[in-house]
Amino acid sequence: MEPGFWKGRRVLVTGHTGFKGAWLSLWLHSLGANVSGLSLGPVGDPDLWSQLDLPGFAHHQGDVRNSALLDRILQDERPEIVFHLAAQSLVRPSYADPLETFSTNIMGTATVLDAMTRSQDVRAGVMVTSDKCYENRERGDAYVETDPMGGHDPYSASKGCAELVTASMRRSFFSARAKDGHGAAIASGRAGNVIGGGDWSQDRLVPDIVRGCLGRAGHVVIRSPRSVRPWQHVLEPLNGYLSLAQALIDGQEGAESGWNFGPDSGTERPVIDVAEAIVAALGRGRIDISEEQADLHEAKLLSLNSTKARALGWAPVWGFEETIAQTASWYARNASGESAQALCREQIEQFTNDLGATS
Repeated sequence: MEPGFWKGRRVLVTGHTGFKGAWLSLWLHSLGANVSGLSLGPVGDPDLWSQLDLPGFAHHQGDVRNSALLDRILQDERPEIVFHLAAQSLVRPSYADPLETFSTNIMGTATVLDAMTRSQDVRAGVMVTSDKCYENRERGDAYVETDPMGGHDPYSASKGCAELVTASMRRSFFSARAKDGHGAAIASGRAGNVIGGGDWSQDRLVPDIVRGCLGRAGHVVIRSPRSVRPWQHVLEPLNGYLSLAQALIDGQEGAESGWNFGPDSGTERPVIDVAEAIVAALGRGRIDISEEQADLHEAKLLSLNSTKARALGWAPVWGFEETIAQTASWYARNASGESAQALCREQIEQFTNDLGATS
């Protein structure tokens, strides 16, 4: 990822009020990009987007399924690069409202891509999905980009479908072989489980731990302690998305495809390891394990093979211990009154320095 590449670039981020979208918007803003965003309003209190309070950011509130709104934003903001992150992003809520999950994640992706075909300015699009897009047989193999799409729960299935939509739209409307094909280069990014400061989502491991251990309860109840996931700091896949966008603009061969961004194979950890490490880093609280059987199916084992991403010059920067330390430090310092924006900027600067040291 080359910082100078982004100075003055016009960039649109959908889902910018979400956890990953807010971090990405701040990073782009700090690189000197002209950033705009389209998203529903922030959810929860607190929420990272409101805490960041970015000056000069063109915030558009609305639904990515609104084609007319997208056309107007693309015409007014004239982005060269689009990062599509807007989504229903949680597994368990997808059981409660599967139709909304399918509609947002599938039709939202299709609508964004369709609007891009009518823009004369867009040159690249990075469509963000999830590591859960793969047909997970839980056999211990790390999934590669050519493995079949699938998904047991509505969220996972919707992400697999979003990948199929992206591939279809790319071939049909953005390929050089398509009739009157649009010149923009389109790719998708699939990331492992991300953690980091400022995630206040309900029913997500780290925010639940922080709320419980730093709050009045002083403890957190966790389920599925032995489920294994490819944990990584939020800046890791964002670095991948930025690198991928640069490769698309530069016309790198093979960039227009799907890409995994996850920790090195073999570094995946069970939920209980993450919970114990966060509590230890916070220096307070305790963990209680729920004895109840899981009422909804969730995958127990999932890992990604990110070898392909080395072609972008991308590799993980922070290991598990550093990821935990950075995450816990963010929450502890924010709880003590330090600014969310200052904390995020500090960690972006440290990550960028560490990235330079490893390149």
